Amino acid sequence: MADLFKIAAKKKYRFNYRGVISVEDLWDLDVEALDSIYKNLKKQQKTTQEESLLETVSKEDKEINNKIEIIKIIVNDKLAARERAVKAAEKRSQNQRILEIMADKKDAALKEKSIEELQAMLVTDEVDDIDEE
Repeated sequence: MADLFKIAAKKKYRFNYRGVISVEDLWDLDVEALDSIYKNLKKQQKTTQEESLLETVSKEDKEINNKIEIIKIIVNDKLAARERAVKAAEKRSQNQRILEIMADKKDAALKEKSIEELQAMLVTDEVDDIDEE
């Protein structure tokens, strides 16, 4: 993978999307835009492969194949990040629900206590008087 991005940087790969963008610009796009670029590259790939009678891979074919692989890598990375974000949100939601239930149970436990027990539990803000005079 690193070699692929190294090749792209050395050869200054550019992608057609609302003009011309670089590899690093691809990371700023959403997966739908990347899919659009992928589809265009696949069309180019079919066109160049259909025109050749030889089985040798031309420089253009290598570049298109590399570009397609770069798009796949970035899309897979973005989809994995999206999935991690969804799981993290689910965990946060579950934790919040657990905290709410815990608070409800604490409230219920307090309601079960006698007046004397509740008075003993009271925290006061009184400060002992210290004579400094």
